[in-house]
Formats: sequence, structure tokens, C-alpha cells
Amino acid sequence: MQAGPQQQISIELKEPESEGIYSNLALIVHSPQEFVIDFARMTPGTPKAKVYARIIMTPAHAKMLHRALEDNIKKFETTHGPIKVPGDGDEKNIGFQSPR
Repeated sequence: MQAGPQQQISIELKEPESEGIYSNLALIVHSPQEFVIDFARMTPGTPKAKVYARIIMTPAHAKMLHRALEDNIKKFETTHGPIKVPGDGDEKNIGFQSPR
């Protein structure tokens, strides 16, 4: 099966969005129809996290996002070396962790 010609799209990025939003916590829930990802920020010693952005997408788009992230992480690690994540391996658990 051959892929057709790639379509070019124009992306508009306005000033507020171009600044980005820092997030160190993502909360993900899903239903049969959609995935909801809340991007939040937590600070040490604070029992509350504030959600700064909510993204809602179809399961197919969530899977495509997963593949795109996986591809980009591989490219990043090829250039910069492995990304260290607290809790992976023999390191001490430092930083934010998901509830068990």
C-alpha cells in the first residue's frame, strides 16, 4: 500500500501560546470515546496542584500522540543520552511520583 503525497499544513502560534505552560504533572482519564489529559503544576510542600491546560482527544489521536512522543524521545536520547527518571533503576526516589 502506497502513501499518497504528504499534505502541508500551516500552523498558527499566537503570542500567549508561544510562551508555553510548564507542567510537572499529567493526569489522564479515558472513556470509550475520548482521552482527557490535564496538565498541572505541583510545588514541593503544597498539597494542591493547579491544572493549567486540559486536552481532550479521540483514542486514535491519543495513540498517535503516544507514537510521536516515543519517536521524539528516541531521537532525543540518541543525541543527548538516556533520560533519567526517578524510580527507574537504583536511584533514590526524588521528585514527584504517581500514586501507587
